[in-house]
Amino acid sequence: SAIRQLVLDRKLNAGFAFDGDADRCMGIDENGGEISGDHVAYIYATYLKSRGRLANNIVVGTVISNLGLFKALEKDGIKYIKTGVGEPLVSAAMKESGCLIGGEQCGHMVFSEYSNTGDGMITAIKMLDVMVQTHRSLGELAGALTIYPQISESIRVNDKNAAIADSDLQNTIKEVSDLLKDTGRVLVRRSDTESIVRIMVEAQSDELCRLYSRRIADVLYRKGYALANQ
Repeated sequence: SAIRQLVLDRKLNAGFAFDGDADRCMGIDENGGEISGDHVAYIYATYLKSRGRLANNIVVGTVISNLGLFKALEKDGIKYIKTGVGEPLVSAAMKESGCLIGGEQCGHMVFSEYSNTGDGMITAIKMLDVMVQTHRSLGELAGALTIYPQISESIRVNDKNAAIADSDLQNTIKEVSDLLKDTGRVLVRRSDTESIVRIMVEAQSDELCRLYSRRIADVLYRKGYALANQ
């Protein structure tokens, strides 16, 4: 990306990119590595905990937050809540639990001490603040978090409720989950707004992600749920 190249070319400490209304923020560290919302949640939560300020010792993420985030939080003795996808669900869980940091992998983060909704500018400022306070680079701060390879596939179907409830699909999901054990994760869900089934697989390699995702998707095609013109 342009920001990654700018950071590398000019040997900058960090770079930040925002979406159109700046409620989402993604970062680039000094090595050109991507800093997602999962990195932000981990960095800020561990920073607060190290200073005895992580309220209720809890972080809020979503069901599609990377498995690496949850494993890293567990290793550091930090509890977490998984919500459905969407900032309103994250904000509601944060308010109910008294959580100070929560958000989505896409960089939609909520810092409840400063705002009750996502704010990309706050995200960037808080990451810079942690860098200054800890005297550590953004890459060093993110380095303790291992992000698992992840693939997401959206398949348009003729009946999302029937597709999700199909026993062959559920059996295949269980088979994949059993194969992955604690080295990955599979999540299959229906879209709230469209006739779409979303498949997400996390594993130890991109190849395994593709293999298991296709294995699940093939059931939707074989059983006649998936629309042919996609």
